[in-house]
Amino acid sequence: MYDLPASPLASQIARETRRYFFGRMATGIGTAALASLLGSEAQSAAKGEPGGLGNLSELHHAPRAKRVIWLFMADAPSQMDMLDYKPKMEEWYDKDLPESVRNGQRLTTMTSGQTRFPIAPSIFKFAQHGGHGAWVSELLPHTASVVDELTIVKSMYTEAINHDPAITYIQTGSQIPGRPSLGAWLSYGIGSPNHDLPAYVVLHSRLAAGAQTQALFSRLWGSGFLPTRHQGVALRSTGDPVLYLSNPPGVDPNSRREMLDGLSELNRKRHDVTGDPEINARIAQYEMAFRMQTSVPDLVDISQEPQHVLDLYGPEVKDRGTFAYNCLLARRLAERGVRFTQVFLRGWDHHGNLTKQIPQLCKAMDQPAAGLIRDLKQRGMLDDTLVIWGGEFGRTVYSQGTLTKDNYGRDHHPRNFSMWFAGGGMKSGVVHGETDDFSYNITANPVHIHDLNATVLHLLGIDHTRLTYKFQGRDFRLTDIHGNVVREILS
Repeated sequence: MYDLPASPLASQIARETRRYFFGRMATGIGTAALASLLGSEAQSAAKGEPGGLGNLSELHHAPRAKRVIWLFMADAPSQMDMLDYKPKMEEWYDKDLPESVRNGQRLTTMTSGQTRFPIAPSIFKFAQHGGHGAWVSELLPHTASVVDELTIVKSMYTEAINHDPAITYIQTGSQIPGRPSLGAWLSYGIGSPNHDLPAYVVLHSRLAAGAQTQALFSRLWGSGFLPTRHQGVALRSTGDPVLYLSNPPGVDPNSRREMLDGLSELNRKRHDVTGDPEINARIAQYEMAFRMQTSVPDLVDISQEPQHVLDLYGPEVKDRGTFAYNCLLARRLAERGVRFTQVFLRGWDHHGNLTKQIPQLCKAMDQPAAGLIRDLKQRGMLDDTLVIWGGEFGRTVYSQGTLTKDNYGRDHHPRNFSMWFAGGGMKSGVVHGETDDFSYNITANPVHIHDLNATVLHLLGIDHTRLTYKFQGRDFRLTDIHGNVVREILS
């Protein structure tokens, strides 16, 4: 029979961890480490040294990119209607998808009960653009105008067939929740040269009217088992950009500073007793929040942006919370050294009425995304800023539900989808990978999402096999035991 400790002291001793024991034996090394951590942050922020804030003492090789902006099209845009031109499907209108093409691929519960899988050719016109003649839909005229800056990959694939596991997979390298996201890994590995803003920032764009969308959970930009200071900070589109960032009534900055100093001292004393590393993370987060009280208002104030720059992003750029505004904000974050910015635009879940809904989203997305490319280039920032556009999987060539000549829906399709990339060491004006006539199977140069994440890390100077974190007795990494750098698309 187990006897409970008879006193608070005995109870505390019973809770001692191995880390705590060795920390105490090292005569308070935790507090010294904290002081060293905060001091090194200030020094590296001043010098702007890559890797100065993170776990890596030095980069594994020379980086091509200093920062990443990921325009995440959550809910899976249809590749067939935007970037993967399939003219032969005109001849297949309302014919069943051949079993030899589907080849037993599993279906979602939304179409598994259909008696037919009628092929729905895209109703949108395509044309060739740029020096390499890339095919781009009429839905994307502004993207077409910058196609010579892009690497279009048509052969992305994943194993996940439903939204939540798929977006969790591409963000964290696992379909099972709980792993750190790409941005958290970057924050942990190489940090950020900006001392006053987080290394990882998330921006949510307002939904278009009538958009069908899936939920986005905060764990998608979470830190998983990494210290919580590495999780993404989501900026809100209404009210304070960050909750509780403003001082409450009656509290001035000096009072706030005194309160934080007192709280930090209490936390340090608690750390001396327990050795809990999350206490250090909490102190760092409080300090970052204090600095953000000055840096964030300046960040979101776009009143000094010249009109010719605002015009790049389109008519909605001054409307806070729009995708246009967030793309401009992403550029401003990049200027300030933020390592990883993710701009979410939801609403691409077009199981029905695709032909009426996708033009609305493309209108909101197309010009701002192209404007971001132009803006970065005119500032000399595109060469060392990697811009990524894409969702978690693609869409089926067959119609979900009723098919007519001018309307259809499309189900989930993980077997191939399209993404584009710009800057940051990627080749420009290139189309990589190919799919069959049905945009159903990859026929050349497949790129798994593990390969995508390995390539992103490579461009930032990181060997994806060497950025690891020991958890539960195992060395974890973003790409698990998989992933290859796609060198064919690197400049």
